[in-house]
Amino acid sequence: MKKLKNVNKAKHERHPFHLLRPSPWPICTAATIAPNVEVFINWLHGVENNVTTVHFWGFALVFCIYGWFRDIVYEATFEGMHTSHVSAGIKEGFILFMFTETMFFVSLFWAFFHSALSPSIWIGCCWPPKGITPLCPMGIPLLNTAILLSSGVSVTWAHRAILIGDKKNSAHALTYTIFLGLLFTYFQKYEYDNAPFAINDSIYGSVFYMLTGCHGLHVIGGTAFLIVGLVRLMKNHYTTKKHVGFELAAWYWHFVDIVWILVFLGLYCWGA
Repeated sequence: MKKLKNVNKAKHERHPFHLLRPSPWPICTAATIAPNVEVFINWLHGVENNVTTVHFWGFALVFCIYGWFRDIVYEATFEGMHTSHVSAGIKEGFILFMFTETMFFVSLFWAFFHSALSPSIWIGCCWPPKGITPLCPMGIPLLNTAILLSSGVSVTWAHRAILIGDKKNSAHALTYTIFLGLLFTYFQKYEYDNAPFAINDSIYGSVFYMLTGCHGLHVIGGTAFLIVGLVRLMKNHYTTKKHVGFELAAWYWHFVDIVWILVFLGLYCWGA
């Protein structure tokens, strides 16, 4: 009997790993991404989208992302599933994710520099191609660079404040970072609206909008990540020792900053 009790105790003993429960959010998110991609492609080709369809699938995607975030936050904060072992695994997985994102941008930079260093006869054997007037790097691009670098400082300030338990300053710094992220997005949209070339204007236009557009999507995603972090901070989900969610958001934001510096120096300054 004593041996049997020990076996039963071992079966119910807590372990440091998180065994995920079945979740509907991965498949639901994938199912809502596909129609949104179709809407985006139609927009690129000048095909008019039904407004109701656009709003429906956009809301569906936001709802799935919200549900997924909610479950993760609940597991980490209220169920205590994110032990030190799990947190270490999450950080390692996020590092691998950022490596894949790095290689994604490497492929775009490769396309840009390949076309710039050996321009073909189809674009006049020159770079920028004939008929393309590149944007001045000392205007909005330089302003956006200053905005993102400032946001990198403020998110580091927020992290430092969390480490010393200063909730007030961390909330102020995080709010400032979110504002700068939204401001960057606004100026990039303004730049797109007034650019003298389009995405179908030779390889220059294609690479320019793919590179800056994908970076812009990462800024929007990082801003959403920081907004979730701010909400959790106000709800006292973070402690001085345990704030993995904010750490990952800060890492991601610094990654976005570094990529933009490369975009500014390579695409706007050297490429022009």
